Amino acid sequence: MPQQARHPPRTPSVAATALPPGALLAAYAETQAYTDCYSVTVGRPVSFAEFIEAFYTTPPFKLERWLLGRFAGLASTDAEVRLLAQGQASRFAAWQVEAREPHQAILAAGRTRSWLMVAPHPAESDATTTLFFGSAVVPRKRGGMGWPFNALLGFHKLYSRVLLGTAARRFARGTAES
Repeated sequence: MPQQARHPPRTPSVAATALPPGALLAAYAETQAYTDCYSVTVGRPVSFAEFIEAFYTTPPFKLERWLLGRFAGLASTDAEVRLLAQGQASRFAAWQVEAREPHQAILAAGRTRSWLMVAPHPAESDATTTLFFGSAVVPRKRGGMGWPFNALLGFHKLYSRVLLGTAARRFARGTAES
């Protein structure tokens, strides 16, 4: 009997999407703030704690953490990420937990907000999970977003997709390890 070829797990595809119902980030979407939302579905159950840990320990985010430590004095460790993921810390590098629910959280840093959410689909035969990542940028008190926002928006959108896609690939491989 011929052997079946092994296929690597399909790389999940990140898509820009509307905010799901009940998203904490929706409060910002209803204001003058810039908001975005990206999602990807992975073929296994993923807890919110697993998602936070995977997201903030991806190689691209570790580079961001290193830059924050080096140039802003806001160093962070993987152990601090684990505490954040487990709900045992409310600060992490430049971010402060602004709101947290069992499946989602918003972290604030200055005028920016980072939002993460998991939406499990346990009734499906393969028990998938949709991972969400979004951002909000609150306008300055006097007049709009400013030129740095406009100059960096394209990079921000690409970086958001890279961060979410890198975390999702860990789950597609069956591990959240870095």
